[in-house]
Amino acid sequence: MKKTRLYASILESIFSSKYKPGAAEIQFARDDIAKAARELKINLPKNLGDLIYSFRYRASLPPSLLEKAGSGKTWIIRGTGAAKYAFVLVPDVSLSPNASLAETKVPDGTPGIVAKYALSDEQALLALVRYNRLIDIFLGIVCYSLQNHLRTAVPTIGQVETDELYVGLSKKGVHYVIPVQAKAGSDRLSVVQIEQDIAVCKQKFASLVCRPVGAQFMSDHVIALFEFEEAHDIITVSSEKHYRLVPAEEISDDDLRLYQARRAD
Repeated sequence: MKKTRLYASILESIFSSKYKPGAAEIQFARDDIAKAARELKINLPKNLGDLIYSFRYRASLPPSLLEKAGSGKTWIIRGTGAAKYAFVLVPDVSLSPNASLAETKVPDGTPGIVAKYALSDEQALLALVRYNRLIDIFLGIVCYSLQNHLRTAVPTIGQVETDELYVGLSKKGVHYVIPVQAKAGSDRLSVVQIEQDIAVCKQKFASLVCRPVGAQFMSDHVIALFEFEEAHDIITVSSEKHYRLVPAEEISDDDLRLYQARRAD
C-alpha cells in the first residue's frame, strides 16, 4: 500500500471511531495512530509524526472526512499539546493566490551568485524575498530577518516551526514581529501554520505587534505575498500583493505612471 493511502486509511479510522454528528472538535492522540494501524492490520508507519505533518501541511484530508464538514466548512488538524491533536471544524478559507490580481515589477536586487544557484523550493523563495526586501515593500515598514527555521514548542500546541522570522520598525517607532511561511511548487499555505505562527509570537514576542505573512511562488516567477489576521479564531487574508522581480531597465515610464496612479487611489 502506498504511503499516502496508508496514512489516509489510518486517519479515516481514527476520525470515524471518534466522530459524532454535529461535532465541531474531535480530540485524539499519537497513541491512536498505533491503535488504528493494529485494527486495520497494516504496518505501523516508522515516523508517526510524518503522518500528522502530511495532513496538517501538505496533503488534503481524505474525502470521507471532508464530506462531513458541510457547506463552507472544512476540517483541519490542530496541535493541542505534546503528541495531542484535534480535528477542528473551521470556515473553508482559500489561501491560494488570486490569479486576477495586478502585479508590480520590482528591480531585482538578488546577488548574481545567489540567482545562479537558487533552486525553486521554499528556501530559494525566502532568499528572493529577503534580498529584495519584499517584506518591507509589502508591509510598508523597515524589516530585518531575525532567524530562519525557528523551531520551538508552544504548550497548548506542541512542536512548531516557522520558516523565517522578521522584526520590523515603523516611522512611529512601533515594533513588529513578522513570521513568514513560504510555499513553492504544488504546496499551499496552511491555516494551521498561520495559527501556529501567531501563537509563537504571542508567547515569545508579547510586546510586539504580530503581522503574519505568507509567500507563494506563482507561475512565471511571480511572488505572491499575503498578510493574515486572526479574528474570532478564524484566519483571513487582510492583504495580498503580487511582485515580479525584473532588471531595472524593464520597468518603463508607463509602469511608473501606473504605480503612481495606484498610489493616488
